[in-house]
Amino acid sequence: MSKYKFVSFSTFKEYKPDEMKKRALEFYTDLKRRRTIREFSERPVPKEIIENCIMAAGTAPSGANMQPWHFVVVSDPETKSKIRKEAEIVEKDFYERRAPAYWLEALAPLGTDENKPYLEEAPYIIVIFSKRYTPGPDGTKQHNYYLPESVGIATGFLVAAIHNAGLACLTHTPSPMGFLRKILNRPAHETPFLVLVVGYPKEKAMVPDISKKKFEEISTFV
Repeated sequence: MSKYKFVSFSTFKEYKPDEMKKRALEFYTDLKRRRTIREFSERPVPKEIIENCIMAAGTAPSGANMQPWHFVVVSDPETKSKIRKEAEIVEKDFYERRAPAYWLEALAPLGTDENKPYLEEAPYIIVIFSKRYTPGPDGTKQHNYYLPESVGIATGFLVAAIHNAGLACLTHTPSPMGFLRKILNRPAHETPFLVLVVGYPKEKAMVPDISKKKFEEISTFV
C-alpha cells in the first residue's frame, strides 16, 4: 500500500473556553432527549436525510482508516416484510429456548418479546454490516482491523446523526443475524452487525420511564 500524503489540519476549528463549555452542554442536553422507541409512524422520510446521516456515520474513525462498514438502507415493503418474518423466527427461539434466565429477567421490565411490527411500520431499516476484508479489483484482499470498535463508533455517529436530524431510531440485534446477508444479497465477507430502525415516533408513542447512570458512576478522572 502506498504511503499517505500528509496535509495541514486546516479543518480544525478552535473555540474560546466559554464557547466550548456552551457547545458541550448544548450537545449533551440535546442528546439527553434521545430515546429508543418501538412505536414508529409510517410517515415518509425524505431519502436525502438518510443519505446525509449515513455520510455523517462514514466520517467515523476506523482502524488503519479501512472504514470496514457497509450500510444497506431498506425501504421496500416486501423486503422489510421478509426481514420481519425471519427476525421473529430467531427472536421466538431466543425468548423461548436460548435466552438465559438472567437475560430474560433484565428484559422483562421493558416488555419486549419476539413480535417486531416496527420492522415493517418504520419507513427505513438500515442494516449495518462489518467487512472482514475489502476485495480488490485484481482479486486481492485488503484486510480490515478493529472491526467491532470501528463499526461500533460509526454506528454511534449514525444514531447521533439521526437524532440530530429530528428522527428516532431503535437498535435491533436479532441473533443469529445471518438471514440478513441472504435477504439483502450481501457477500460472504460481510457480517451483519446491527439493525437500525428509523423514522418518526408514532403519535402518542410510549417509552419506559428510565434514567441514565450518574456522572460519578460512569467516569473517573485520575
